[in-house]
Amino acid sequence: MELFLEQLPIVLKSLNVGFLQTLKLFAVTLIGALPLGLLISFGTMSRLAPVKTLFKIIIWIVRGTPLMIQLLIIFYFPGLVLGNPIWGGGESGRFAAAAVAFIFNYACYFSEIFRGGIQSIPIGQDEAGLVLGMTKTQIFFRVKLLQMIKRILPPVSNEILTLVKDTSLARIIALQEVIWAGQSFMKGSQGISGAIWPMFFTAFYYLVFNGILTVLLGRLERKMEFFR
Repeated sequence: MELFLEQLPIVLKSLNVGFLQTLKLFAVTLIGALPLGLLISFGTMSRLAPVKTLFKIIIWIVRGTPLMIQLLIIFYFPGLVLGNPIWGGGESGRFAAAAVAFIFNYACYFSEIFRGGIQSIPIGQDEAGLVLGMTKTQIFFRVKLLQMIKRILPPVSNEILTLVKDTSLARIIALQEVIWAGQSFMKGSQGISGAIWPMFFTAFYYLVFNGILTVLLGRLERKMEFFR
């Protein structure tokens, strides 16, 4: 017990640093993936067959391959194949590579959710807006957008909660997120080795964060009920 109390502050400090990295990757991914996903969804609904086909193929590749492989390719490919290690070897470079991989991966998943939401709005609303003299852009942002958000919120919420856990995959390129921090005490870190109990604390971080997000997203869903 005395040894545990000695080690606890060291472990918590390391986990806090790792969790901040996890939060940062989570936030950057959401900020980048949501708008990019909307743009990609427009590409998949394009009337130009080559554009539509191109975006469909990109989404098929991204959704059909593991995020872990995408991380490895994005981080190592420029240096090993092109001879141009654009990410460098530091923590900031690893974070940038992870952010690019996560944003592009989740943008493709979000794009399909957005496409389904947009196409679920009755075509009559477009026709009514055009009759009233509105442009297609005005119809989308003033008439269809909030209805779409109401319909896609549950699947988007599910993807957001999945993202929290998927951030742990960034450790494959040695990004020191919270699981990396917890696992380091099993291998040996700061005078502590062979300790598995920090992993239980790591799980607690995820549970609390996911719990907070679940409550917030649930409240947002209830606020959108007026579109029923």
